[in-house]
Amino acid sequence: MPTAPDDPTKRLAGFQRRYLRGLANPRKALVQVGEGGVSDGVARAIDRALEDHELVKVRLHAPDDKKGLARELALRARAELCGLVGHTVILYRAHPDDPRIALPARPAPGDRDARDDDRNADRDADARRAR
Repeated sequence: MPTAPDDPTKRLAGFQRRYLRGLANPRKALVQVGEGGVSDGVARAIDRALEDHELVKVRLHAPDDKKGLARELALRARAELCGLVGHTVILYRAHPDDPRIALPARPAPGDRDARDDDRNADRDADARRAR
């Protein structure tokens, strides 16, 4: 099924969404959507929270269609939908003037990164201990 160009789940790469979900893990939900659904007040609260924090968790109270509601929240907030964990939506929108969260970039093929060095060091240390 083709996605719309404004689909909030397709603007970030998977590894970037995973990174943002990791950053969001220790955070508390800043906005709660009650039984009334997404009102203008809730949309304003999410917009304000995204301006202040860039990465926001939104708690949904007993949603009928949590995936649809998550997409609606992302579209109304002009934010990236990073994930849906249980009844908690994770939204990201970079600050237009002063972004505080730096998204990781995928290294070019053949480039080594620090993780490769760490893995090699761990493997070498394990080999020395095994002798």
